[in-house]
Amino acid sequence: MDITTALQLVLLPAGAVAVAAFARRRGWPAPLLLVLVGLIAGLIASRIPGMPTYELDPEVVLLIFLPPLLYSAALDSSYLRLRDFRRPVGLLSVGLVLFSTAVVGLLVHLMIPGLPLAVAFALGAIVAPPDAVAAVAVARRLGLPRKIITILVGESLFNDATALTAYRVAVAAAVGQGISLFGAVGQFAFAAGGGLLIGVVLAYAFGWLLDRLRDPLITNTISLLIPFASYLAAEAVHLGEVHASGVLSVVVVGVFLGHRMNRASYGTRVVSYSVWKVLDFFLEIIVFLLIGLQLPLILEGLRGQDPWRIAGYAAAVFTAVVVARFVWLIPGVYLPRILVRGIRNREAKPLASHVAVIGWAGMRGVVSLAAAFALPVDLPYRDLLLFLTFVVVIGTLLVQGMSFPWLIRKLGVSSDVEIYKDNLSEAAAQQAAASAALARLDELTEEGVIETHTEVIDRLRTNAERRAMGAWERLGGGVGPDGEETPSALYRRLRRAMLEAERSVLVRMRDERRIDDEVLRRVTMELDYEEATLARE
Repeated sequence: MDITTALQLVLLPAGAVAVAAFARRRGWPAPLLLVLVGLIAGLIASRIPGMPTYELDPEVVLLIFLPPLLYSAALDSSYLRLRDFRRPVGLLSVGLVLFSTAVVGLLVHLMIPGLPLAVAFALGAIVAPPDAVAAVAVARRLGLPRKIITILVGESLFNDATALTAYRVAVAAAVGQGISLFGAVGQFAFAAGGGLLIGVVLAYAFGWLLDRLRDPLITNTISLLIPFASYLAAEAVHLGEVHASGVLSVVVVGVFLGHRMNRASYGTRVVSYSVWKVLDFFLEIIVFLLIGLQLPLILEGLRGQDPWRIAGYAAAVFTAVVVARFVWLIPGVYLPRILVRGIRNREAKPLASHVAVIGWAGMRGVVSLAAAFALPVDLPYRDLLLFLTFVVVIGTLLVQGMSFPWLIRKLGVSSDVEIYKDNLSEAAAQQAAASAALARLDELTEEGVIETHTEVIDRLRTNAERRAMGAWERLGGGVGPDGEETPSALYRRLRRAMLEAERSVLVRMRDERRIDDEVLRRVTMELDYEEATLARE
């Protein structure tokens, strides 16, 4: 590796970290600022001889960036909430992707003379899947209701599998492999079904393995390999040119293992939280900076073409992508409620403001650009497709992304009621957990703890009671008590038994739907940190 290549590898992440740090300091959405800086830097660099260029490698994006980002989002998602909202998630991640593919494909086929229909559908599949990283980041910061965040996260987890499968089928048809409609449906079913099946098998296999590991460093090192192994295992299974969906395999494994995270040791959970938070941040900032840096490379392929005509194509495709989401979403939300009584009885009526927010959260991302760069070099109109994809990605990130916070505030959408309910349910859960811990302490003392250690028993009992009381105090803005250090091995043994009793109660309350996954994670984290403190005594 020469010094120039080494400098490029250092400069890109260093620049991304610097921009992200500035954005965080100012309270701005880092993804949007990174895209803007990338655009400006790319244009400036293209005019200075000898400046390095950063061309997006689709293989790197789809193999190195996408699996860990999807896996981390899946780990942090809620299986129970995804199951509750499976209809709207499916409506967006499958139905909307295919609808957008068809709308954009037919539009560009009719609009651009000589563009083959299969190539047009490939473009439709490329720009169809929104990347909810930026939308969810803004949503969490502005306090959107959990239902909206769950739907957006669920959409981002599963829509890439739909879009990439449709993309591969369209590209196969475009290069002359003669796929019929029936064959395309069969290939789509094989890719999705194969990815799902492999994901389920690997989820149980990895779950069995992780259940038997107790060393946090070993467990989390293996966890870093899981998304890549899940992706490659599915992609290795193919029928002709069609591969099983690696994306779907990664998501299934992540959701399954995230739901079982309570089975891991406290050290594994503490380390895992930090590891994935840092890795997410690092990969995301590089991805968004790379998006902006692609402009000079894409413009280079359009030299000699009519800029006004190309601008018209780009404006039409961008408008079609944005409008298609609302055209699909509005009837998809309300018509089933009108036609099916069971849906009306089972699901609460969606608020118009929530539908508007979800409709506007259609920002595209690096997966679309990676798919465009992966198009065969000799494919007709490849340079034009790259430019149209870039405009859709940049346009949705900047236009929708920058106006998203304003729309949320304008519609008055917030999670204030949910926050209060979470605090209330957390307090009730803490009370139940403390009661279980005290009951376990009574059992242990009856099993033969010596009477002379009554001061230790009293301290343990006081600690549990203070934790339960602190949860109620948080409803009024108070802060819970810190774990107390003690050199006593007896104290550590009894307290760990009490913590395990508390965790069991919390998991049962989650499974009974009495508390949400986010409440479970928040309270479990407090218990894990206390146990980590005990381990250092």
